[in-house]
Amino acid sequence: MLGVTTRPNEREVMARLFGTDGVRGLANAELTAELALELGVAAGRKIAAGCEKGHRPRAIIGRDTRRSGEFLDHALAAGLASAGFDVNRIGIVTTPCVAHLTASGDLDLGVMISASHNPMPDNGIKFFARGGYKLPDAVEDDIENLLHADWDRPTGEGVGRIDEDPSELERDYVDHLVTAIGTDLKGLKIAVDCANGAASELGPWVLREAGAEVVVINASPNGSNINDGCGSTHPEQLQAHVTATGCDFGVAFDGDADRCLAVDAQGNLVDGDKIMGMLALDLKKRGELAGDTLVVTVMSNLGLLLAMRREGIRTVQTAVGDRYVLEEMLASGYVLGGEQSGHVICGRHATTGDGILTALFVARAVKESGSTLAELTSFVKRLPQTLINVSNVDKHRTDDEKLREAIAHAEAELGESGRVLLRASGTEPLVRVMVEAATQDDADAIAERLAAVVKDRLSLA
Repeated sequence: MLGVTTRPNEREVMARLFGTDGVRGLANAELTAELALELGVAAGRKIAAGCEKGHRPRAIIGRDTRRSGEFLDHALAAGLASAGFDVNRIGIVTTPCVAHLTASGDLDLGVMISASHNPMPDNGIKFFARGGYKLPDAVEDDIENLLHADWDRPTGEGVGRIDEDPSELERDYVDHLVTAIGTDLKGLKIAVDCANGAASELGPWVLREAGAEVVVINASPNGSNINDGCGSTHPEQLQAHVTATGCDFGVAFDGDADRCLAVDAQGNLVDGDKIMGMLALDLKKRGELAGDTLVVTVMSNLGLLLAMRREGIRTVQTAVGDRYVLEEMLASGYVLGGEQSGHVICGRHATTGDGILTALFVARAVKESGSTLAELTSFVKRLPQTLINVSNVDKHRTDDEKLREAIAHAEAELGESGRVLLRASGTEPLVRVMVEAATQDDADAIAERLAAVVKDRLSLA
């Protein structure tokens, strides 16, 4: 109804080791040193098999600040070296830094050890192929199939070496980011919440290199405090700090800094939808928004889609997950996309969501426009939203005729002032019912009505 192109709302994911963002689980319980070692071997075998004969494959491994990342780092390096890779362990860096260095450093593989915004006890392993892009599902499946499989191991000169030298590589990444915005940020005072994570040094460093005055909080990682009541999942500290210190605005990263949320000078949260809307309009005015199109997921608020339509910007929706956003961007040549959670992909400068790069582009828009962040994002009016998780239901029967009739009736009732979204969970027997409407009362009432139909028609009891 909005001239919005849609793709499937949900991809049914079969049980597999790799999820939508690598391998993730409770460290030393589900994600063990043994599994990391075997993943290093399997990934090394798969990637090395595609290299030219005689080529010595090269990889880097980065990690966030979780203490479990230390033993996982060593285990992965051992596995890759045993498969013939020369490995550089670059220590604590952000996920987008690993992606960039893999793309720019003539590397065959990049590995990031992080569970992103998850609590400290969790951890994860993400792989990046040559070029800096996350591995396709098919390649991940091949790696999984190689786990524990017999093989002819390299020996002697065939095994790889392990090194540790992060300094020069980090400098390259910092220079890349500062060059990308092409603007001196002198005169801006920015608060930065580093989530006690991977951006604790890199985030403030980059913003200061770009000329901004930076006020830093939660940049003292101790191995246990990553994402602990701070960062993009807990922006309350940043909201209070921005107003207390008189900053122009603030930014909050998550544990591996592939996300960025913002806070305006009055302490109001600016989510990923508002950031994307502001950046899309800024790029359109510069003549740099390919196809005058922004790529979002089905979870972006209808208010963003309506705002984009008013500004002459088309929106394309994908399934939930930044990898699906990137797939659409690459397939169609679009340059900007992301998620409400703060994953923003600036395609001309990054191959994945980059929180620090997002912060720089937000700062550039504020500096060059002479407007406040609140003014630049005010045109995106978030519609009231209600989300209800209906459990103990058969999530595979959402095409039930009575349920479809109820959805159609709700959509007719809402018209262009709202929308309905049903999503089957990929991991649990539940269906998510989301309704956006002109008023919160309408959103609540329609969501509760549809949730009751889901419970009645799809119940497992």
